[in-house]
Amino acid sequence: MSQKKVKLNELDFSNIGGWPQNYKIGFCALVGLFILILAYLLVFRSQGEELEGLESQESTLRAEFEQKAGRAANLQPLKQQLAQMEQVLQQMLRQLPSKTEMPDLIVDISQTALSSGLTNELFQPGPETPKEFYVEKPIALRMVGSYHQFGAFVSGVASLPRVVILTMHDISLQPVDPKTGATSNGSLELSGTVKTYRYMDEEETAAQEKAAAGTRPAGAQP
Repeated sequence: MSQKKVKLNELDFSNIGGWPQNYKIGFCALVGLFILILAYLLVFRSQGEELEGLESQESTLRAEFEQKAGRAANLQPLKQQLAQMEQVLQQMLRQLPSKTEMPDLIVDISQTALSSGLTNELFQPGPETPKEFYVEKPIALRMVGSYHQFGAFVSGVASLPRVVILTMHDISLQPVDPKTGATSNGSLELSGTVKTYRYMDEEETAAQEKAAAGTRPAGAQP
């Protein structure tokens, strides 16, 4: 007896078990395909995107590693250069006057001004101010003389045995009589503050480091 041919619109979805064999196979294939597509969208696609993100992160980390490896390779030469720079700095600082030489140096600067023909109307050293690795000494002054005498003074200071650094602060240079202009002999008045410097000895350096450690917050790195 031949089996009656069933059309698609005649299928009863409430009784799938009663479908013809070929329809049941086709339906199962469609359900399996739907599950695979859904699994790809929900699982495999997200994992693929995660994999792409991890690959990108790997490239970034690899580039950072190569960069840091290059820095590490140059670290030792940089340390040597730093040590050389510190040595040169210490040598330069040692060329500055010491604590015991500073009083004599102040006298030498004053005497150099007098020997250059300048008139010292005011030459008053102030208190020292410690810095990180040197000490500065301000000198309030008022000198009267000509351009050539001031030039001789600067040249004389530069020729002193010790390296003398003078920096000028709030300096004014004007004729002796600002109402009438320069006098007949061209005298000018230089007034303001200059600062000279000396190097800090080991005891002063140790005391400054101890004071800095005492004011550093607890747990802070030196």
